[in-house]
Amino acid sequence: MVEKSELLRVPVFADLPDDQIEWFISQAQEISLKAGDSYLHQGDPADAMFVILDGQLQSRGEFGGETIIFTSKTGDIGGVLPFSRMKFYSVSGRAVTDSRLLRFPAAQFQPLVQKMPELTQRLVGLMSDRIREVTRVEQQRDRLAALGKLSAGLAHELNNPASAAKRATSQLRSTLKRIKDASHELGAHELTSAQKSEIEKLEARIIQQDGPPPDTLAISLLEEKIDSWLRTHGQDDLWQLAADLAHKNVNPEMLESFFQNLDAATARAALIRLAASVEIANLLNEIESSTSRISDLVRAIKEYTFMDQAPVQNVDIVKSLETTLTILNHKLKRGVTVQRDYQRIPFLVNSFGSELNQVWTNIIDNAIDAMGGKGELRVRTYKEDACVVVEIADNGPGISAKVLPHVFEPFFTTKGVGEGTGLGLDTVQRIVRKHRGHVQVNSKPGDTRFQIWLPLSEAAI
Repeated sequence: MVEKSELLRVPVFADLPDDQIEWFISQAQEISLKAGDSYLHQGDPADAMFVILDGQLQSRGEFGGETIIFTSKTGDIGGVLPFSRMKFYSVSGRAVTDSRLLRFPAAQFQPLVQKMPELTQRLVGLMSDRIREVTRVEQQRDRLAALGKLSAGLAHELNNPASAAKRATSQLRSTLKRIKDASHELGAHELTSAQKSEIEKLEARIIQQDGPPPDTLAISLLEEKIDSWLRTHGQDDLWQLAADLAHKNVNPEMLESFFQNLDAATARAALIRLAASVEIANLLNEIESSTSRISDLVRAIKEYTFMDQAPVQNVDIVKSLETTLTILNHKLKRGVTVQRDYQRIPFLVNSFGSELNQVWTNIIDNAIDAMGGKGELRVRTYKEDACVVVEIADNGPGISAKVLPHVFEPFFTTKGVGEGTGLGLDTVQRIVRKHRGHVQVNSKPGDTRFQIWLPLSEAAI
């Protein structure tokens, strides 16, 4: 039999009148559990509130593909609470130690509200604390999931140029050996100063010539032409040299002087050295391009996170948008074209810059998902009164009229289990409001537009 004194030791029941305590006990059922016994199951109807009188309980549930475990102790309240919209238990519960519970049926919540208003108020406060804690955990999971996706994409983006640079470096070693061997071969011949000068000038001319590379068909035709020209001069095994020179858009006429002024063996060594020099120049360009891409990505990451910068500062909105687009390039390049329409004046917003980047990321990421990874993303900025307006639009299927009023509600999502927490647009709205702005969305098939108003800093007005 449960004593009044036991219940009064539970914080939410402290100082309540004896008659109310007695009524609560009369409506509740005492349950004794052995260690390992279950007292509720995930998915069962949420039909009772539990007061833990003695012992320790453990609850376990699956949320978004992740197992969550938490422990309750003497004095804690579990199960469903008054005014909760919970229909089914989201966790399963069992006793860790021998335990005693009071089970209060949800069917008696209406009389409870009338007879025990102070307890009801405390339980509502407890439920609010629970919601805040669940929201905090979900937001943390959402941020970690978003960070995980960004990290995976950036790792891929960084890996591509890094692999290209590594591959080019490996090829450079063998090419340097070829040019060294060809130089020794040339050194074995007695070349005049004029012949040496001509070889060096032709190398420099071919290596330094600019212009876009020829297309694949043009390269193939030029390779055949060079190979045929070499064969007419007795060089039947330099097909790889023909390929290297064709990629540099070298015409056979440019090489004719080699066979006019040099004997066949010397001309061959000079051609091998020339081809190796061309390849080295190409490899160095590839390494430079790859490392520049890595440098650009690292700079974008630093700008995106506002690393080494003041937390609050005047942020250039267009630069912020471009940094976010760079970070999301791994998703955009699969089939999304970006149309930019930036008003050509600086839009400065006094802001936590990394938070604004989170706003753009959530909206753009949703747009890419809505379009199935293929479509047109439109990013526009313009001034309206003392605000900058950022418009992010896509030509996806649109948001249905039934769903549209709920898109900013926390935990509301149309994505499948494990694909979204429903906190992305809630986060967008909270951050925009924090910056004294507002956000709205309009949608129809083929045209979904998010518009964000942010007050401009005094320096931009």
